[in-house]
Amino acid sequence: MLNKAVSDELLAVNQYMYFHFRCDDYGYDLLSNLFKRTAIHEMLHVERLAERILFLKGEVEMTPSGSVEKIHCVKEMLKKAAEMETGSVDDYNNWANECGANADSVTKKMFEALVGEEEVHLDQYETEIDNLEKYGDNYLALQSIERSKSVATQMAAPAAGE
Repeated sequence: MLNKAVSDELLAVNQYMYFHFRCDDYGYDLLSNLFKRTAIHEMLHVERLAERILFLKGEVEMTPSGSVEKIHCVKEMLKKAAEMETGSVDDYNNWANECGANADSVTKKMFEALVGEEEVHLDQYETEIDNLEKYGDNYLALQSIERSKSVATQMAAPAAGE
């Protein structure tokens, strides 16, 4: 279970970083940063899981559970992210129960803590999906405009010593 979790988290890191790069390229800073921050959180999950595996004298398998999906549509990115987080919540709940049934309370608590963290990610993605549905493409356009304003402001400001 722990290595399956590592594999799934590694895939999440890769998928979210791909989404981060895409959104950054589109000028959608808010979404880009959301995907980047989530990827970093998922890396921390890998670290905690790996430490537990090593404590239990296991071998950490560092192979992602799948390939990155090359999704270009922001709404589809968010749906994919929500789907991945829902899967993690379900898996971690089930695995926490299994650990409890097998007298491994430390791993059970770890999986329970991960459930809470994945639910936060899920809530963030669902909020972004709702924003897109409420405001449509205007929501993305506003992010792009903010990027343009930021770049223009940076270019207009004289550098130190000029």
